[in-house]
Amino acid sequence: METVALTKEEKVRRYEAWNKTAQKGQTVFAGSSLMEMFPIEKFVREEGLPVTVYNRGVGGYVTEELLENLGPCILELAPSRLFLNIGTNDLSDPQKPLETMLQTYGTILTRIRLALPDCRIYLMAYYPVNYEAATEEMKACLKIRTNEKICRANEGVKALAPQYRAQYIDVNQPLLDGAGNLRAEYTLEGMHLNEQAYRAVYPLLKPYLLA
Repeated sequence: METVALTKEEKVRRYEAWNKTAQKGQTVFAGSSLMEMFPIEKFVREEGLPVTVYNRGVGGYVTEELLENLGPCILELAPSRLFLNIGTNDLSDPQKPLETMLQTYGTILTRIRLALPDCRIYLMAYYPVNYEAATEEMKACLKIRTNEKICRANEGVKALAPQYRAQYIDVNQPLLDGAGNLRAEYTLEGMHLNEQAYRAVYPLLKPYLLA
């Protein structure tokens, strides 16, 4: 049976419904598709870790959209730990300066910190891409969203972290090939990660889940 993809708005409405019965004070993953596609809840269940994780990523989100939906994506759950990966779609927009994305990211963190002063916030490094392994449909995007641009964005996010008592974490090392690109066997179309890739980074992420 064919699966019907939900729109961003439908995903948010679904999260609002789920949040009503979710346990507050747990761990939340939020951001865009690279976070939504992370099967973190599955990995945690497989290992029987003593943590409850809610994935509230929304594919296609830019920073402004997360800012507008902080309630259903983060605040309604009042997490004690929050992992963020937001901004890569902003990097795909040639008209949006990196500084604009980082400014909005800062506004997101300001609002989260005001609402959740004791939350442990982790800012995840953006994952690398692989232009050579990309599908033809993806190559135009990756001419804009280059690894060089991703590296500059990561430096910007790393600089944001201490301003908001957040911690920047980079789990990219297992994903890189010898040229500093995303390993071809770890990507669906040059940009998004497959489950094998997420399993490669999960061991590096797990200590933060248990901290």
